[in-house]
Amino acid sequence: MRTPRAVDAGLAGLGGLGAVGGRGEIGGLSGLSGLGALGDPTRTTITRLLLDAPDRALTVGRLTQALQLKQPTVSHHLRVLREAGVVERTPRGREVWYSLTEVIAARLEEWQPLPADAGLSGAVLGRIIDDLGTRFAGIFSRETVQDVVFDSYDLLRARDGDRERALSSATAQFAAERLSAHRVVALHGSKRAPGTPIEVLYVCVQNAGRSQLAAAIMRHLGGDRVRVRTAGSAPIDAIRPVVVTALDEIGVPLGGEFPKPLTDDVVRAADVIVTMGCGDACPVYPGRRYLDWPVSDPSGQPLDRVREIRDDIDMRVRGLLDELFG
Repeated sequence: MRTPRAVDAGLAGLGGLGAVGGRGEIGGLSGLSGLGALGDPTRTTITRLLLDAPDRALTVGRLTQALQLKQPTVSHHLRVLREAGVVERTPRGREVWYSLTEVIAARLEEWQPLPADAGLSGAVLGRIIDDLGTRFAGIFSRETVQDVVFDSYDLLRARDGDRERALSSATAQFAAERLSAHRVVALHGSKRAPGTPIEVLYVCVQNAGRSQLAAAIMRHLGGDRVRVRTAGSAPIDAIRPVVVTALDEIGVPLGGEFPKPLTDDVVRAADVIVTMGCGDACPVYPGRRYLDWPVSDPSGQPLDRVREIRDDIDMRVRGLLDELFG
């Protein structure tokens, strides 16, 4: 089975993926007219399904079942793709089958799929989508949940390469955090509702040291008054053990945190954004408070030095909490 990342790589080759702080929807694809139709996540998924089908063709009914959408909605997307020259329609007896056009299929074939054992199966991704669909029922459509799960999966795969470190649970957690951020923006926009937690985002380069130290301490001290997220402009695959040790020494739990890429949704949800060493990687939106802390990077440092960095961050976090709630 081709993974979403393999198919998206092919789509990127046809014209590129536009993103702020990560990957985003498939945008204007140069060189082949009409491929801007793939900017919709449902149509991207239809392309994936057609490419994965045994004979590269599916009926509206089969696509409706796979997407769990209403038939008129699927028919609409197929019509757009057909008018754009991405798919073609072929009657077979009493059924009409849809397949990718020869030129689109040929271009996607230039991109080799990942090995079958390198990545999550469709069943696992489907379970994650179903579970998060239940969790966010009445807030987001299945299409939105599916798109965020696929994008989160791809971002983590890009971070980890061939290293499989609890990818399924990491994908589920990362997607859930991003959907929660989407929910904050959907419900409150750029203004926080009275009585709701203050949203704080800590960003460093690798999301494996400074931002994790700051977030853990703020969660520990701020409790339910704050909702804290972290991200990295160039995240690595795991939090540094010396950081975990430095936090454990002062009784601050790290929980199930792990390095995550910086995405636009968590920036939009934040009331306060604190950067440490990542320059202008964060998009700037009005109504947010931006702080830049000149804190040393613990990467490659001995434990004694990391303790000093931890204590510096601890002092800054306490000062920020006093400003927010004092």
